[in-house]
Amino acid sequence: MRVAWLSIILLASLKEARSQYQRPWSRARRVPMVVQQPTFDPSTPTNVTAAAGKTAYLTCKIRNIGNSTVSWIRHRDLAILSAGQHTYAQDGRVATYHQPDSDEWVLRIKFVQLRDAGMYGCQLPSSPPLSRDIRLQVVVPETRILGETEIYVDLGSTLNLTCTVSSSPVPTEFIFWYRNETVVNYSAPPGRVTVITEDSAAATTNSYLMIRNARVEDSGIYTCTPSNANVAKVKVHVLKGEKPAAMQTNGVATISAALSLVVMATARWLI
Repeated sequence: MRVAWLSIILLASLKEARSQYQRPWSRARRVPMVVQQPTFDPSTPTNVTAAAGKTAYLTCKIRNIGNSTVSWIRHRDLAILSAGQHTYAQDGRVATYHQPDSDEWVLRIKFVQLRDAGMYGCQLPSSPPLSRDIRLQVVVPETRILGETEIYVDLGSTLNLTCTVSSSPVPTEFIFWYRNETVVNYSAPPGRVTVITEDSAAATTNSYLMIRNARVEDSGIYTCTPSNANVAKVKVHVLKGEKPAAMQTNGVATISAALSLVVMATARWLI
């Protein structure tokens, strides 16, 4: 009898202990879960500028996306360009990129054209749909060589050419000069040929080509070739004694340009 009572007391104690252990856990399970809604990261740009012929990247960054699918919409014709990792655009230049475990979704347009400019939407299929609009601007960088398209210089004088690159959304990384499709030789003989290119971070980049003691073999078609724009050409004639109206060495502005170029070259050398 005594053993039976001890068994009953032991079972009651175990039941009470189990009840006390389970209550906090039970109460915790009844707390409703807070579901975080997806939001767009405002740090990504809503205005993107790309040079015609280059590649444009539109970036959409979404937090707490969960299992939602991102779609890219072109507002001009309401075309669905992509949904998730699937691209529906019939244009092979258009593609989407997304790395697993990343919150960035990128729409890429290769060889961008003027007709690609406009508004694009990065959307989530919620009710109502969440959308972040990005405007794409396409610009055409301009390259030109100052002066006439055909110039004349006197034998033994100095040839000065100035090339400008403007309206480019990206810095000009380099500018090469060619004569008859061959890169201008800057080193032979030393000091006869000088090229100075201004800081490429500027909105307009200038490159100056100066050839001292011009020779007949310096005649030809000179091409200014920047990294981020189309080329520009000029035809140069080096003459022996002829004095055509377009002779470069007769212009006061050309002499001033040459002096400015020498000053710039000297300043750079001193720095």
